Amino acid sequence: MLSGIIFFNRNGLRWCDAPREYGPPKTLYNRWKRWGDMGVFARMMEGLASESTGQKTVMIDATYLKAHRTASSLRAKKGDPTTSAGA
Repeated sequence: MLSGIIFFNRNGLRWCDAPREYGPPKTLYNRWKRWGDMGVFARMMEGLASESTGQKTVMIDATYLKAHRTASSLRAKKGDPTTSAGA
């Protein structure tokens, strides 16, 4: 299960796109949600950080952006006097 959760997070996939080797997507999600609520992942990070003797900053970026295919229609219309492109 942990390998499946790591694979999902690393690749930014939807749960239903996880390979079958990791088990049913619903089970992966339920385990991820339950472990997250119980603080399992926070304790794992704390444990990994405590193994180091030097001080360092570890950051995890979970940014996920998705543009809809019609987002390009938000550009200014030609001839619009309110934009600098049309002036």
